[in-house]
Amino acid sequence: MTSPDQMTQQVTQSPLEGGQDRVAAKPAPRIRPVPAVSRSIAILRLLGKARAPLGVNAIAQALGLVPSTCLHILRALVEEKLVAFDRQTKHYRLGIGMLALARSALDSNAFPALIQAGLDQLSTSYNVTAIAVDVTDADQMVVVALSRSTIPFRLHVDVGSVFPSLLSATGRLVAAFSQQSRAELKAQFAKLRWDGSINFDTWYLEVQQAMQNEYSIDRGTYIAGVTIVAVPVRQQNKMPTHTLVCASLTNQLTEADITDLIKRMRLQADLASSL
Repeated sequence: MTSPDQMTQQVTQSPLEGGQDRVAAKPAPRIRPVPAVSRSIAILRLLGKARAPLGVNAIAQALGLVPSTCLHILRALVEEKLVAFDRQTKHYRLGIGMLALARSALDSNAFPALIQAGLDQLSTSYNVTAIAVDVTDADQMVVVALSRSTIPFRLHVDVGSVFPSLLSATGRLVAAFSQQSRAELKAQFAKLRWDGSINFDTWYLEVQQAMQNEYSIDRGTYIAGVTIVAVPVRQQNKMPTHTLVCASLTNQLTEADITDLIKRMRLQADLASSL
């Protein structure tokens, strides 16, 4: 097993470099656009991000929709209780129906319940914020479970938080097992935002190392002053379905602590993948 202090060593070969070792990705299935569905989802996402309820004209303008079309979609969403309408202000916000959908999604996914005890153990033993992340979506990762430490350090993350799929330590693992080319990864990397300074070549090297090591460490590049460790949860040689993530202040853990933490995280990941 490669230890964290070997992270800076040069990797000479990797399936990410292409060639015969690289498995050709299957062509994506053709998806026929359904404008009404796309517009409905766009409205829900906009209302989810908005800090205050919005009127129909503001929604239509933000999404480039014809106001009458926007109004018809909003009325359908209100009928399904996915959007709530204030008759006095004539403004819209997300409705309680979204909570029911979110709860159903969580209840139908057994992984959070299976991993929660393991996250609690990691959090208690190392005073870290321990997180389980779903990485089955190609474009984004979703926090599905977490356990906070007792020390006065909190990440701004909750169950249901969504992040770009290639961000932070988990993102390096996603990139490592995604079978995307260097050019494809570079195009996505250009869209990411980091607190610390990191260029694509350095990040790509760390992606290659993540494939070899089967863990990844972000040392203050995603969030300044915070070290984030991630290990994949996967069965045999399949793509990871989740990652386990532990975050701490950069000076909180020694290199020996991090090495031990990774071992414990791997044990939890192996247990979760066997269930």
